[in-house]
Amino acid sequence: MTTYLLAGGGTAGHVNPLLATADALRAKATQVQTDAEIVVLGTAEGLEARLVPQRGYELVTIPKLPFPRRPNGAALRFPARWWAAVGQIEKLIRARRVDVVVGFGGYAAAPAYLAARRTGTPLVLHEANAKPGLASRLGARFTDFVGVAFEGTPLPHARFVGMPLRPEIASLDRAAARGTARARFGLDERPTLLVTGGSLGARRINRTALDSAQAILGAGYQVLHIQGGAREFTDPGLAGYHLVDYVDEMDLALAAADAVVSRAGAATVSELTALGLPAVYVPYPVGNGEQRFNAAGVVKAGGGILVEDAAFTPEWVSQHLVPLLADAPRLAEMARAAASVGVSDGSARLVALIDEALTR
Repeated sequence: MTTYLLAGGGTAGHVNPLLATADALRAKATQVQTDAEIVVLGTAEGLEARLVPQRGYELVTIPKLPFPRRPNGAALRFPARWWAAVGQIEKLIRARRVDVVVGFGGYAAAPAYLAARRTGTPLVLHEANAKPGLASRLGARFTDFVGVAFEGTPLPHARFVGMPLRPEIASLDRAAARGTARARFGLDERPTLLVTGGSLGARRINRTALDSAQAILGAGYQVLHIQGGAREFTDPGLAGYHLVDYVDEMDLALAAADAVVSRAGAATVSELTALGLPAVYVPYPVGNGEQRFNAAGVVKAGGGILVEDAAFTPEWVSQHLVPLLADAPRLAEMARAAASVGVSDGSARLVALIDEALTR
C-alpha cells in the first residue's frame, strides 16, 4: 500500500488542486487495483476543514502558523510553535508510514516540507501561482520534484504540469452541457457573458458590470453575474441580466458562457484556458501581484485581455468590452488562443511526477 500525505490549504487556490490530485490518486489506485491511503494535512481554519471531509478524505490538522512579518510577540513565539508543528508532522509521517509528501502551499505546507526532509521522505511540490509563495520557495530547496501551473514560474527544478482541475471541469464538454446549463440558470439562446469575482466576490467587477448592464445587453448578450458571498448588490430587474449570489455548479456556469469577465486567480485562469474561453481578466489589486503574472501567458497568446482593477469602469466597458462582444470572429480567435495554452490533464501530469518521486 502507498500512503500519501497531501499538505496545504487555506484558500480554494490551494484546496482545489489538492483535492483534484487526491481524486486522481484514488482513481489510479482503483484502476490498477492497488491500495492507496490518502491523508490530508491542513488547519482547522482553512477551507480544507470543510471540503476535505466532504470529499471523503481524512484530515489531520496543525495550528495555523503565519510567518511573522514584523517583530512582535507573535514573532517571539513563532520558532517554538514552528518546531512543534514540524515535530508533530514528523511523528505523523513515521506513524502512518507515509511514502511521499505532496505540498500545495498554504499554512500547513511549509512545516510539512521540512518534516519530509528531516525524515527522508520523498517530497513533491505543486505551485499554483506564476509568482510563487514563500512556502514553495522554501520547499523547492528540498526536492527535485516541483510541478508548476504556469510556464516560467521562477522556482528551482520547476516542471510545467499545469493545474490539477476538478474532474467536472477537466472533463467538461461545454457544447453537450450547454442545454442543461441554460435551463439551470434560466438563460435563453443568446450568447452569454459570465461575470464572476470568485466565491467572495469582487466589488469593482460587480459594480462596473451592474452599471454597464444596459450596454452589455445592447450588444446582444445576456449576462450571468455571480456576485459572490458578500451579496452587496441587488438584481437590476433587466430582462436577460441574471444576478446570483453563489453557484455550486461552476461547470454549468462555464458551459453556458461564451465570454468571461473575472479575476485572474490561478485556478480561474487555468479553468478558462483549459476550456478555451475568451476572457477579460481584472487582477486583484491587493497582495503581491501574482494575479497579473497568472494571466500573462494567456494574454500574450491573445486569449485574454488584462485590465487593471481601477481601470475597469463603465467607460472601459463601453470602449473595449462592448465592441469585443460584438466581434464574433475576434472572440473565436481568442477562444482558440486561450485553448492553445490551456491544460486539462494537470492532475494526471502531477500524479506522474509523484510516481517519479516514489520510484527514484
